[in-house]
Amino acid sequence: MPPKAKISKEMIVNAAVDVARKSGADSINARIVSQELNCSTQPVMYHFATIEELKKAAYSAADEYHTNYLLNTSSQDDPMLGIGLNYIRFAVEEPNLFRFLFQSGFVKEKSILDIIDSDELAPVLSAFRQKLGMSMEQTKDIFLTLGLFTHGYASIVANYSMDYDETTIAAQLERVFEGAVMAVQKEDKQ
Repeated sequence: MPPKAKISKEMIVNAAVDVARKSGADSINARIVSQELNCSTQPVMYHFATIEELKKAAYSAADEYHTNYLLNTSSQDDPMLGIGLNYIRFAVEEPNLFRFLFQSGFVKEKSILDIIDSDELAPVLSAFRQKLGMSMEQTKDIFLTLGLFTHGYASIVANYSMDYDETTIAAQLERVFEGAVMAVQKEDKQ
């Protein structure tokens, strides 16, 4: 008799992310994750003392996936616009993961300024800063304005309240970006 395949912690986390992707984060539980892996609940409960712990691990994995998704702007002429469009596109393509990441209460930061200073956002801000050629503080100010606008659009789309029209969204993102840059430049002159 061949030995049973071992179910790793990483496999369980990936299965939990898949469950969240298919049916939402509220569906993550030992029974459903074990069904996803075609195993008993024992490996899930062995690696994770609580389902809350599993959800936090799945959240971290989904957050990393989201960051990589945002930074994949190789097909865009403007990486700034590309990151904004990718943020909204993620909400269109992965609405359950978007809701898990931003509407489930798992965000560990408690304010918008905490989010901007988070380690997870550092690669995105670095890409913005490189494009802008401005200080990190200026970049954060511009990102805050653009990020709030983009998140609003993405939230509406992820909750099926509006159709996705990339041309219109791209034009609006460019307008918000240009306005934010002008506002920061005006403040620096004062």
